[in-house]
This record gives sequence, structure tokens and C-alpha cells, in this order.
Amino acid sequence: MTADTLLTSDRHHASNAPVISMMGTRAILFEAPGAFTMEQQQRIWALMDHAGNRADIQELVPGVTNLLLIFNRSPEDLEQIADWLRNTWESLPPRQIMGRLFEVNVRYGGALGEDLAAVSAHTGLPPKEVIRLHHEGEYTVCAIGSAPGFGYLHGLNPRIATPRKSVPSLNMPAGTVTIGGMQAGISALTGPNGWNSIGYTEICLFDPYRSSPSLFAIGDRIRFRPESIEL
Repeated sequence: MTADTLLTSDRHHASNAPVISMMGTRAILFEAPGAFTMEQQQRIWALMDHAGNRADIQELVPGVTNLLLIFNRSPEDLEQIADWLRNTWESLPPRQIMGRLFEVNVRYGGALGEDLAAVSAHTGLPPKEVIRLHHEGEYTVCAIGSAPGFGYLHGLNPRIATPRKSVPSLNMPAGTVTIGGMQAGISALTGPNGWNSIGYTEICLFDPYRSSPSLFAIGDRIRFRPESIEL
């Protein structure tokens, strides 16, 4: 079996089965089936904890309903590991992580929330209703990635879910409060970004000089608070 061979045989092609594939020669990517739900993410956390007991694993990187397993050396029996992952996935209950609660003040709209109008047009809701639905929810940090300190947030009201932009913003500032599909987020770094900007916050998500450079960790909860609204 070559390094890039998909580790999913014909009997595992059902839509409710995980997808397991090689990433390079020392890593395996496990992708959970189905939609992005909190229960599926909690099962990824459970799999991460369980896989951490294996002596042959160097590092584990949780993503949004996926888990990257990096081994000390190239695995010799890939199908054995794939079967272990499938069986473990089916047997483990979801793991809840009760992290810290952050209350994040947001300046909604204005020049730094310029896509608020596009979100309003897509959803058919007035901008004030988009803002209300956004800040009334409580969000959970499911994974850290994409950029240092960036947290993928679950908990967005489906009424304001909006696809990512076809043409990304070239210089979206760090601290921009965003919507991307069924997820919410806060830009961690200034740069190109395809998510929809609806506001801005002053918090710093990543500081290499802090003892914990990333402000958020998986399981943390976020509540947004309107500091101001400019329509």
C-alpha cells in the first residue's frame, strides 16, 4: 500500500463511515462521517484522548470533525491501524470538555464589518436581526488551526449561516468577527480571508510571548457582546 492510498475499502464506503487516509508517510487523517455537529466533535475529542495512549504516536492534531495522527515512524500495517480507528470510533462515547468562558465585545458593522449587508441579503434578515442572532448564541471552540490562534466556533444559528465569499478580502484585519458557512470565527492574523466580516473586536488571539500563545483552547466557550452597532 503506497503512502497516498486511501485506507477505506469498498465495505467502508457507506456515507455513515469515517474516511481514513495517509498524509505523507508518517501521518493518518481520520475524518468523521456526517455533518458538523457538537456530538461528532466530542467524539473526535474522545478519539484524540484514546489515541494519546498509543506509544507509536508522536502528535495528535484535532480539526473540525477530523483528527490527524502523526506517528513516530511510518506505520508498517496501515490496515490494522485503520481498523483500530474504525472500531475505536464506534465504541467511544463523546467526550465533553468544559473550558473557560470568554465574553467578547464586538463593534458590529461599519468598515470592519463590511460584509454584514451581504449576510443580511443572503439570509433575508435585517442587519439588526443578524446581529441579534449572532450575539445571542453561545459558541464552543472545536479546534485551533488555519492560522495560529484561530478557533473554529460551533454554535452559529443556522438562520444566519452564509457561504464563504467567492472573492476573498485581501487584507482582513486580525480581530475581525466573521461567519463562514455554519461556523463563526475571529480572525487571528491580518491577511487574505474568505469569511464574511460582520464586526470587530480588540482581543488578541495569538501572542508568542504569552505562556500559552493561543488565547483559546478546545472546549472554551465564547459569548459575543455588542459594544456598538454601525449600520
